[in-house]
Amino acid sequence: MKEAIKGAVADGVMTFMWIFCASSLGAATYVVASTLGVAQGLPTLFITTFLVFLLLFIFGFIGDLLGGASFNPTATAAFYAAGLGGPNSLVSAAIRLPAQAAGAVGGVLAIAEVMPVQYKHMLGGPSLKVDLHTGAIAEGVLTFLITFAVLFIIIKGPSSIIVKNWLLAMSTITLVIAGSSYTGPSMNPANAFGWAYINNKHNTWEQFYVYWICPFVGAIVAAWVFRFLFPPPTKQKKA
Repeated sequence: MKEAIKGAVADGVMTFMWIFCASSLGAATYVVASTLGVAQGLPTLFITTFLVFLLLFIFGFIGDLLGGASFNPTATAAFYAAGLGGPNSLVSAAIRLPAQAAGAVGGVLAIAEVMPVQYKHMLGGPSLKVDLHTGAIAEGVLTFLITFAVLFIIIKGPSSIIVKNWLLAMSTITLVIAGSSYTGPSMNPANAFGWAYINNKHNTWEQFYVYWICPFVGAIVAAWVFRFLFPPPTKQKKA
């Protein structure tokens, strides 16, 4: 239990930092693009992808330093479902999930407070842009795809940490663009909860159905598919 609590605290801190940094990507992209004098379109898309790559690279090290901390509840569930989480992961996940949600709220409140006024309009969380069921399906499918991509890249992908993080960044940006006209998208219940909380929408059926239930279903199904396609090695019994 002590280790589970330590993991929850680490997750809360990790999620706070991730939400704070990731929410700044729009403003950061604008500042870099303006400084370089590049036009909107592919150049700014490359800048955003590169910034996401840097964040993933840095947070990978931070996560390791914090004992395997995570900023996404669906990732925690997926690694457990894929058989990669260890024997105490279910109890740990039950404690870590609310810590991640609390960390997300803190991150949103912090970035909303310190973001310069001229860039505040660039802040905002995921929002439903289609009907409820279409949005739920979209968020579930997008979370399935990003979860499977993460598992494949991390477990079966290239050994180079640079290449791994670049592939993760490209996968993330591709799915964000694909889902932008549906749900935002979020693909991270903690992120969605943080923004919904400050807008007093965290306790709605829309928030629970679209940004919690369906992403968890998508992530767990992706983990099961990954485990079916790439079963973990079985331990040989000693004679």
